[in-house]
Amino acid sequence: MDKKELEQYEVETILAQAGNRNNGDSHGSISTPIYLASNYRHKDLEDIRNFDEHKQYSYSRLETPTRKVLSETLATLEHGTQAFALSSGMAAIQLPFSLFKSGDHIVTLDDLYGGTFRYFDQLDEQYGIRFSKWNGKKIEELHDLLQPETRAVWIETPSNPTMKEVDIAAVADMVHAVDPKILVMVDNTFYTPIYQLPLTQGANIVVHSATKYLSGHNDLLGGVVVARGEKLSEKLAFNYKTTGATLASFDSWLLLRSLKTLPLRMREHTANAQKVVAYLKQEAKVEKVMYPGKGGMISFYVRDEKIIDKMFKSLKVISFAESLGGVESLLTIPYIQTHRDMEESERLRLGITPTLLRLSVGLENAIDLVSDLKQALA
Repeated sequence: MDKKELEQYEVETILAQAGNRNNGDSHGSISTPIYLASNYRHKDLEDIRNFDEHKQYSYSRLETPTRKVLSETLATLEHGTQAFALSSGMAAIQLPFSLFKSGDHIVTLDDLYGGTFRYFDQLDEQYGIRFSKWNGKKIEELHDLLQPETRAVWIETPSNPTMKEVDIAAVADMVHAVDPKILVMVDNTFYTPIYQLPLTQGANIVVHSATKYLSGHNDLLGGVVVARGEKLSEKLAFNYKTTGATLASFDSWLLLRSLKTLPLRMREHTANAQKVVAYLKQEAKVEKVMYPGKGGMISFYVRDEKIIDKMFKSLKVISFAESLGGVESLLTIPYIQTHRDMEESERLRLGITPTLLRLSVGLENAIDLVSDLKQALA
């Protein structure tokens, strides 16, 4: 089915049917094939003179049949105009920031993935793009941060790792009332389109680390950008094909296959996380639990830093590892892992302390996860 046909169905049907009845496949395959060709043959000179990159194939950096099906599915999923599949989550963040130049000003949430902060620091120091930070609470404080040079507002919700939630619609309404040209960009990695659709709430661009929940199996590196509006999509498409951080055909197929179970996985991640949260809230060695109520991400503080190393060594089901969103549960200490490049004073100000742990709850049985945490904390 093409994008327009898919849009009439519910999300579970959209994803289960993604790639089926693919107009580009003449063999009737139910699963979209993997096209591994790096280049494609042309008929004649007239074929080149009338070349349409949206309907024809030339070079795999520009498009492949497999990646095209994935991109159309992602655009439908996020209710966007056009989607772009990239080689990593950081490549996905870099694509919309290719729209800006020296002297531009960006407002960001003050609590973000550590790699995002590292990239923003580079843009500031090497390219002269200026940044201001907002705590995500009062809209009027965000309003006061906007300047004539402001080109975008960047937020994560929920944020990584302190689980702040931001009202996307309120941000978009206020920002676009000040200046419709200011882009509202949302990292939707934690909630995915199953729980949150930023473009329907007024955002202009949505970004995902597809390495996380969209792929969901801890075996794929990828990123996604989805834009709303033809002009914005055209600008991103030009930069996308020019810089070339595109997702390979095999990884595109793997991500497309993984998306088919996304609704099921997110429901189970949530059910498991809610049971784990219930245990952590009554655990004497846990001081505070932060969980937004849905999804599989939990952050919590232990009361004594001294128990953490022993806890990690004692885990039998949960793995001490970075990343998140996969079927396997992962436990991380952001202070010395994902956010270690931040200034210590900034980490502590945000609550990213040596006793903060971030748990990505997987799809194991919740009874086993709780038992593993109990014995590791004992």
